[in-house]
Order: sequence, then C-alpha cells, then structure tokens
Amino acid sequence: MSIQFRSAVVTVAFTAPAVDTDTVFQFVPMQVQWGPHLAALGGIVALVVLGCVLALRNRLEESASFTTTADTDSEGEEFLTDREKVRRLISENGGRMKQSEIVDSVSWSKAKVSRLLADLEEDGQVTKLRLGRENLVCLSGHEPSASKSPEQPKQD
Repeated sequence: MSIQFRSAVVTVAFTAPAVDTDTVFQFVPMQVQWGPHLAALGGIVALVVLGCVLALRNRLEESASFTTTADTDSEGEEFLTDREKVRRLISENGGRMKQSEIVDSVSWSKAKVSRLLADLEEDGQVTKLRLGRENLVCLSGHEPSASKSPEQPKQD
C-alpha cells in the first residue's frame, strides 16, 4: 500500500491478489468549512449573553421598585384599615371627592367602595350628597354650606 499526498487530495492505492493491481481508490477527506459554523456559534453565544444582561437588568429594576415601595409602606400606610385609607384619601383631596374618583384611586371594586362609604356615613364620619348621577363624598365638617339645613347652626 502506498500513500501519496497531493494538494488536499489523499490518494491511497491498495494492491490485493483478488483485485486488479492497477485499481486506484481516491478518498477525498471530509472538508469542513468552519466559517458558517463559527458564525452560528458566535450568534448563539451573543444571544445568551444578551438574555443574561436583560434578565439581570430586570431583576435590578424589580429590586429597586421593591425598595421604593417598602419606603412608602414604612410610613404606616400598610397598616391602615380600608376605612382609614378612604378617609385619608378624601382628606388629601380637600375633604370632598366624587365617589367615582375614589373608585379610580383605589384598587377595589365599586361595590366595596360603596359599602365602605355607607358604613362611614352610618358612623357619621362622611356625608354622601347626590349630585345628578354622582355622589359627592364629604368628610364631616367639609360639606358645602348649601347642603346643610337652615336649622343647623353654622360653624365658624
């Protein structure tokens, strides 16, 4: 057997007693072009790195939002009852608010807000005044003067 190398083609000649001695087999080695494979591998690595960077950024943003939420909650707001939250919301808005604005300001249903306001009105902490199709909710002492009966003494 003889091996000859000629410019990227390997020629191997076998001589066997049963085979004609002039038979020459040419084996072409598998030629691998690494260019496209390296480009694909580089793209995959780039996508993995980008995904890791984005995931890390999102985690940092979430942890930052948790700290700012914790700062606002540490002022005692998380320990307020629903009734206290509604009273505080109304007082922060000048003592008067429309019921629909209260619903928009909190994450509760209309029914829950209506029940809370009915309880507060029953306790005398707020007054609900009908204005057309809306209710104006006022803390006691912040009612409009036109809504009071003439027999009530005016508070100065």
